[in-house]
Amino acid sequence: MSSSDGVPLHRLASASGAELSGDGDVLIDRVATLDAADKGAIAFLSNPKYRNRLATTRASAVIVTPTDASGTPLPKLIAENPYATYARVAAILNPPRAPVPGVHPTAVVGPGARVAASAAIGPHAVVGERTVVGERTSVGAGTVIGEDCIVGADCVLYPRVVLYSRTHVGARTIIHSGVVVGADGFGMAELGGRWLKVPQLGRTLIGADVEIGANTTIDRGAIGDTVIEDDVKLDNQIQIGHNCRIGAHTAIAGCVGIAGSTSVGSNCKIGGAAMIAGHLEIAAGSVISAATGLFESVRSPGVYTGTFPALPHREWRHVASAMRRLRSIVERVRALERDRGGKEG
Repeated sequence: MSSSDGVPLHRLASASGAELSGDGDVLIDRVATLDAADKGAIAFLSNPKYRNRLATTRASAVIVTPTDASGTPLPKLIAENPYATYARVAAILNPPRAPVPGVHPTAVVGPGARVAASAAIGPHAVVGERTVVGERTSVGAGTVIGEDCIVGADCVLYPRVVLYSRTHVGARTIIHSGVVVGADGFGMAELGGRWLKVPQLGRTLIGADVEIGANTTIDRGAIGDTVIEDDVKLDNQIQIGHNCRIGAHTAIAGCVGIAGSTSVGSNCKIGGAAMIAGHLEIAAGSVISAATGLFESVRSPGVYTGTFPALPHREWRHVASAMRRLRSIVERVRALERDRGGKEG
């Protein structure tokens, strides 16, 4: 839909499902912020605190809510969710480059592997024995796909991704560089003061429309499978332990750690650096705030926070000191209440 001269606003409205207001023939060739936009750019407003910038933006068009539509005379796309409309418009204006089909001469494709004719296998990539790579899938340079894997259609595996054996990846999934899927889980049995490795015999199953950020690691199951359901979005540097299940449409921010055998329901949101213990269940629709430590199951959806807000260091020391004395203070209050109750009786 894009061209070197831009895309008419009315076509962006039609493709994004937004309502058009104003000149639909204005040409748009890029997206930009309200402050940086100029001729040919479309900007969006989703945060009310930036509403005053509508009056000063030099964008050719804007994306706004119905409430903010009267705040500018510019041509506009009107939508209840401007950020989602912006995402659609940005995708239209920046279509992904189609991979050039074929297997690079330096790539290695194992016996019995099936690589679709429309797939692209990059330099020094490895496709293991009996592995299937689907139509139009792009496998980046230096990526290693183990034996007996299945990678669906229209996937993108950026350079230096590693999929261990028997990993399944659903259609349209994006896996960024440095990701390791299917490594052994942290399974150890203590015996006589030493550690005995427990064989990790399960698989890792990644659904369709998943995105996995750079350097994230997802361990294979110990006996059963580790499962990432459809449309899960994982940020960079996340660790997901063996036999976890992450429910569909859940989004997890960077540096989260989830210990083994924990099940996260669908449509959850987990903030960055949250630490989640193993063998827990988190209800669908739950929100776990950033840096929260979670050690018990969450049975009812809601917002859960376990982080103490930052304070000036001197003040924080006073608070920490008071918290250390909290138990003795509670015991003293209870003793005073008992004494008072006895006197009143």
